[in-house]
Amino acid sequence: MTLPTLAGTLMSGTVAAQTSPAFVNTLMPEPAHLTEGAGWLPIRPGFAVATDKFHDQRLDHTIARAMQQLTQQTGVVIREAPAGSKAALIISVDGPGEPVQGVDENESYSLDVTPQGAHLHAATDVGAMRGFATLLQLVQVSGQGYYLPTVSIQDAPRFPWRGLMIDCSRHFEPVNVIKRTLDGMAAVKMNVFHWHLTDDQGFRIESKVFPLLTQDGSNGLFYKQEQAREVVAYARARGIRVVPEFDIPGHATSWIVGYPDLASAKGPFTIERHFGVFNPVLDPTRESTYQFLDQFIGEMATIFPDAYMHIGGDENNGVEWAHNPRIQAFMREHGLKGTAALQAYFNQQLLRILDKHGKKMIGWDEIMTPGLPKDVVVQSWRGFDSLATGTREGYTGILSAGYYLDHMDSAADHYRVDPLPAGNKLTPAQAARILGGEACMWGEYVDAKNIDSRVWPRTAAIAERLWSPQSVNNIDDMYRRLWAESLRLEALGLTQISQENASLRALAGTDQIAPLQTLATVLEPVNFATRAEWSDAHHVTTLMPLDRLVDALAPDPPSRHDFEELVSTYLQNPVAHPEQQAALEAIFRSWTADQPERVLLMAESPQLAETLPRARQLTEMGTMGLEAVGFLSSGVPAPPAWKAAKLAILDEADQPIALTRFTVVQAMRNLINEVK
Repeated sequence: MTLPTLAGTLMSGTVAAQTSPAFVNTLMPEPAHLTEGAGWLPIRPGFAVATDKFHDQRLDHTIARAMQQLTQQTGVVIREAPAGSKAALIISVDGPGEPVQGVDENESYSLDVTPQGAHLHAATDVGAMRGFATLLQLVQVSGQGYYLPTVSIQDAPRFPWRGLMIDCSRHFEPVNVIKRTLDGMAAVKMNVFHWHLTDDQGFRIESKVFPLLTQDGSNGLFYKQEQAREVVAYARARGIRVVPEFDIPGHATSWIVGYPDLASAKGPFTIERHFGVFNPVLDPTRESTYQFLDQFIGEMATIFPDAYMHIGGDENNGVEWAHNPRIQAFMREHGLKGTAALQAYFNQQLLRILDKHGKKMIGWDEIMTPGLPKDVVVQSWRGFDSLATGTREGYTGILSAGYYLDHMDSAADHYRVDPLPAGNKLTPAQAARILGGEACMWGEYVDAKNIDSRVWPRTAAIAERLWSPQSVNNIDDMYRRLWAESLRLEALGLTQISQENASLRALAGTDQIAPLQTLATVLEPVNFATRAEWSDAHHVTTLMPLDRLVDALAPDPPSRHDFEELVSTYLQNPVAHPEQQAALEAIFRSWTADQPERVLLMAESPQLAETLPRARQLTEMGTMGLEAVGFLSSGVPAPPAWKAAKLAILDEADQPIALTRFTVVQAMRNLINEVK
């Protein structure tokens, strides 16, 4: 998929509107208000940028970074002119952002481009960052050079909380991965990086007060405090908050490996290598537990300045509490009926500690219990109904249900999910308590090599849902802009496009992978539930490398939507759509070509051999596709039993093999079913 090529000729100075190249809008997220004008502003040698009001070091670095990107994008060296100078691009910022960026940060901006120049205005430097993200996406190209179209944009986010959670406990992600993730977030105007740092599989942040947390609980894979501060600074420079998560009282195995006195049961304990929900949980009845957490949270508060600290609070099965006589006696003494009530007690104590250190609590749905103060933020993984219940009870909340990237859903599936869906029954005051949403990348099946392809570009669709007006909801147009944005994200240093071919070369042991590429373009990973079931059956652990074909494949590749759209258009009237017929025939021929080479490559690779049936199925689908197009375009009926035989082949192809699934089966069924 390539960015559109724009026809037209750039000329010096003001250009007549009737000769202007067309403006192809690939902005993502879409601005709140955009008006197209006439003409364009060339980006050519001498193009300069200057400020005319406030500027500080943070804004200066923002401008320098944006102009470096513009230079790389266009090949034109962009000059920064002295403040107040005449320049092609004037930046007007009213004042600095908040000392510690918060939920109420003003991110609005306006951007006006005329043939004479461009003007970016924002109330804060964070708003200017959002404006620069739009400006870089606006750049168009013709045969004669690069230019900015004449537009007027007034923009502000729909929701103030637009986050991405990365789980670094189950599989550790190096700092360079985190930084390029932050670059991607900034490009699509996301503003909260939720850093999941502890879980059963690993404790990933250094504590100098309690060094055994990482010494015994991380296998040596953790972030030193100076690295964490570096990430926080890197994020702030891009207008992104960092909210750390320390998951307690459940998902706590990595805490108690080094400090077993925190546990509700006797040890010894070891880091969990499998995935799921496990029994180890902190003991909420000992004062020493809270003294420990007080010191730890106080230490972490010096690293993470954000007002919020995430305490997890999810999936505590209560087994150890229910089977510990001492804890049961404590519950009777305090009138706590059930383990849920005991967890509510724990959260109340924890809330006092957080408040002591100037932090607000955020946690998953399970923390929402009677008596919990209303300034706690509830992150809903259970769905809108749970979120709405919280807002009716006075809690603020954010939505993550529907935005779980590890589920391998399509961008369209995520795009349809709204933190405030149309027709909801919330009052305006209740609706205002929904702050936004977060995409979640849980780490069972991602590593530093493939994480980009799991996060991007689908997260850009979620970013648009959280930024743009609710009326921006055309899925076909979203995909058109998503593929363009994916190219821009790759240019920033992300690897969601290039990773697949690199992995295919490693799997095949050769750079002659064209036959494999054809197959890979129409495959994707199975959903999370299917893979988790397979992993349980095969005793998969965190130590097993992610080096199979399923790990190379990207979820929701362009083949899914593009092929569905092509088939749908063709089937409207097969005789009247020769271009679509030719495009389909070319695709089907590519599926049948190079079959012997494809089989040989796969048979000689242990990791690829398990997916050999996919090669045969691809050829069968290519053959039946050519036959179907022949029948439909000629009006000649198929032989008896032809359709039933082909649909049976598609049913077989629709079954998971080696944790892979075809993206084109449903569209192929639609095609075959239209044959008479």
